[in-house]
Amino acid sequence: MRITENHERLLIFLVALHSIIVGGMFLLAPHWTMRFAGWRSIDPVFFAYQAGIFHLVLAAAYLLEYRQYRGVSIVITAKTIALVFLITATVIDPIPWAVWTSGILDGLMAVVVWWVHRTVAGEKV
Repeated sequence: MRITENHERLLIFLVALHSIIVGGMFLLAPHWTMRFAGWRSIDPVFFAYQAGIFHLVLAAAYLLEYRQYRGVSIVITAKTIALVFLITATVIDPIPWAVWTSGILDGLMAVVVWWVHRTVAGEKV
């Protein structure tokens, strides 16, 4: 199968959608989200709201950069930083399953976006 710009566009949309869903969970159901992730509660709830807005801002940045420049540097940078931070946090302090799982998934998203972007760019040459 040949990887095309349409595949890349879909991938960026799906990565952004993931961030929108996570952000929505933090904003609309912060207590449930934190319990699902492995914490007993969150207090103050402001930090869950902040995490939700942060995810929405990132999703917007992913989509805007791709739409405007066909770039993926924000996705790759954000996902790589998330990988390092989340895995480091897990090593330093025992944290619920959702943290290291999110770190691994963010790292995988970074690698896939990098590979697809490189493959599509190579076809244009």
